[in-house]
Amino acid sequence: MDENAIHRWLIECFGPIQGEMAFKQLNDLPDAIKDQLMSQDPSKLPKPSEVQALMQAFTTGGLNTPSEMQQTMSEGPINVKLAKSIALQQANGEGSAASVSAESGAAARRAMSEANLWLDTACEMDPVTGSPEVLTRAGWVEGTIDAWAKFAAPVAESMNDALASVISDRLGDSFDGEIAGVFAGPVSIPIPEGMKNPAQLMRLLGNTSFAMQLGRAAGDLSHEVRGCFDQGIALLSNPAGGLIVQNVEEYAKTLDIPVGEVMSFLALREVAHARLFAAVPWLMPRFEALIGKYARGVDIDLDAMEEQLREASSMDPEAISGAVNLTKVGIADTPEQQEAKRSLETLLALVEGWVDCVTWRAGMPHIAHIEQLREMIRRERAVGGPAERTFESLLGLELRPKRMREAAALWERIGAAEGAEARDAKWGHPDLLPSLPDERPAADVAADGDGSATDATAGSTSDGTGAAIDWDAELSKLLDENGGDATDETGDGPQQ
Repeated sequence: MDENAIHRWLIECFGPIQGEMAFKQLNDLPDAIKDQLMSQDPSKLPKPSEVQALMQAFTTGGLNTPSEMQQTMSEGPINVKLAKSIALQQANGEGSAASVSAESGAAARRAMSEANLWLDTACEMDPVTGSPEVLTRAGWVEGTIDAWAKFAAPVAESMNDALASVISDRLGDSFDGEIAGVFAGPVSIPIPEGMKNPAQLMRLLGNTSFAMQLGRAAGDLSHEVRGCFDQGIALLSNPAGGLIVQNVEEYAKTLDIPVGEVMSFLALREVAHARLFAAVPWLMPRFEALIGKYARGVDIDLDAMEEQLREASSMDPEAISGAVNLTKVGIADTPEQQEAKRSLETLLALVEGWVDCVTWRAGMPHIAHIEQLREMIRRERAVGGPAERTFESLLGLELRPKRMREAAALWERIGAAEGAEARDAKWGHPDLLPSLPDERPAADVAADGDGSATDATAGSTSDGTGAAIDWDAELSKLLDENGGDATDETGDGPQQ
């Protein structure tokens, strides 16, 4: 890349005045950095609009002046303002609706109102006080980003400490004990006097890098989630939940099922979750405690982090993102973390199984394609959806309700034997919750069932020997073997 090309690119990114200043700064950079920049393929440079958006995000995120950087560092291990700014940029990207139309909003509110009436016949838990929300993608980000940051904070703290340790103990000599500025693209960002120490600087970069990952994850999720309980936990401050209407409508188009049916089914799931979490005051604190227990146990492989840092092309948040990615630098789970993970999976499966059970019973008389919709959701959850990918990238936690079918069959059997009131009363205390059966072949689980439509073998087929195949288990196994990239090979599940 010649100097004229990068000169034009800087002008397009920053305008004639700041672009010229940036070009002058480029010429003043150390030769090694300048040569590295000039060796890049011009076609691989980010678009000027992307650079402008990132600079705007940094300004919004409190990284505009040295004093703002100091303030950001004092507010916690994650720059939540930056994460929110980046997430909103993605949520409001091309193709996203800025508001919910009157017609779509009315349809969503009607669906959720009807869903509450239908649920009255299927469960004993009361409707939640207040009204569910009809949300845009940006509205979902606004309502949930603080909860994401809360769950990720312990991991971010560990990351920031590890980055500082690696720089201080292992790479300090590489920087001559001091860094005069952060190189973020071709523009030098001034660093406060108290942060020229490499370890302190890496804390700022870790804070910023983790926030950028969180923002991107939330921004990506905003295009996929349909309800506020899609993660299996309560993230929205409104306990009544809500639907992301644009995503519901787009999802329906991929299924060749009437939008009204899809809206009603997803509304049923949303208000069922809302009733459960509102009626069971210990449930969300239990999730928070288990996630916190796992996250606080995260340990960092300093050798792997050092390798990631040495491979970084420059000391900026984009370049060191690999060093704060737990899939690259996290150490294997401890026994305590494994225990927390098992408890999380069981609790999530019981929640999802209960919701599956009551939604099916409430919606059967009203939704013609409820069996197809139900199976779609089950398979999405089995192969790993938005929630699982986000937990894994931010917390190092692969969280899937792998036993959702068994849990649904269990709740169905309890309801058939003891009645809906006794079934729902088991949420009164954690010690009252039923235990999932031991890991057994699906045929054995089916033998214990009552033959209802929600039996553990629902959705399974025979392999020709009479043994049932649990497709959820097979899909999860396939996903694990392929490093998380597998898709539903049956061809039945929607691809998002």
